[in-house]
Amino acid sequence: MELVCPAGNLPSLKAAVDNGADAVYFGLRDDTNARHFPGLNFNERLAAQGIDYARSRGRRVFMAINTYPQASGWQRWQSAVDSAARLGMDALILADIGVLDYAANRWPDLNLHLSVQASGTNHEALAFYIEHFGIKRAVLPRVLSLAQVRSVIGNTDIGIEIFGFGSLCVMVEGRCILSSYVAGESPNTYGACSPAKAVEWVETPDGGRESRLAGLLTDRYAAAEQTGYPTVCKGRYRVGDDTYYAIEEPTSLNTLELLPDLMQAGVEAIKIEGRQRTPAYVAQVTRIWRDAIDSCRADPDRFRVLQQWSSELGRVSEGTQTTLGPYHRPWQ
Repeated sequence: MELVCPAGNLPSLKAAVDNGADAVYFGLRDDTNARHFPGLNFNERLAAQGIDYARSRGRRVFMAINTYPQASGWQRWQSAVDSAARLGMDALILADIGVLDYAANRWPDLNLHLSVQASGTNHEALAFYIEHFGIKRAVLPRVLSLAQVRSVIGNTDIGIEIFGFGSLCVMVEGRCILSSYVAGESPNTYGACSPAKAVEWVETPDGGRESRLAGLLTDRYAAAEQTGYPTVCKGRYRVGDDTYYAIEEPTSLNTLELLPDLMQAGVEAIKIEGRQRTPAYVAQVTRIWRDAIDSCRADPDRFRVLQQWSSELGRVSEGTQTTLGPYHRPWQ
């Protein structure tokens, strides 16, 4: 089982590699990737440095080109694919059918992975991408139960990658429209669900603060309360007489306890979310998951989640809490 870890910048890439990632993934500094934030991502020079660093240590490098181009900007997505080919990436993570078609025909030797943003949730959908674009792996959306993951794996010949740890989203990947409704830019095309230019923090008279997105009040925090990056879906809103997380409560996915089941099911790779997080976060989460995967591989029948792992992951989780998310549906 391959451990695939995020690299929002070169220090994060090195942190992932040094702490046991089998592969790292990153994007370019534009709207072709779904973590398009100021100060993040790579140009070709930094990408080449990162590739050299990873390859010299026996690790693989993937590039995410996983947003949906509009006609006016199509050349940027073509250029991103061309850059990946020149750099000799181990794989491209793609979502849009047009980009997949361009990559498969212009660079037939490129190894193509289907992004979670493509929202391929069943083996029939994957069969389409295999037939037309020759994908070698698919990243499944975080909406499937473990039984559904098993079903997909049992009915396809390509590798299946799933998210093991990181932020969750109430939306089906590749289908969010909340941000574009509020901020005027879609995460599916612009690459950020809360564009930095739309984010505002306002101090309150009682020592707390408010978060706003394009002027919309998304949350209000007490003085000592932990704050999170403002998104529309994870804000607190007044509904009737109550104020609460009306759409989605901030929490992180953590599937450590499912590792034996995931290995038995034939999951090819575990992905860690977090290209927007710090190198320290990447190092800590990668190290824990490396230890856990190695422990489970050595003796899956006796595998147990260590309290130290859970405590450390809990501290860096969104909302400082974790969940098995949709993977755990005991009624299925």
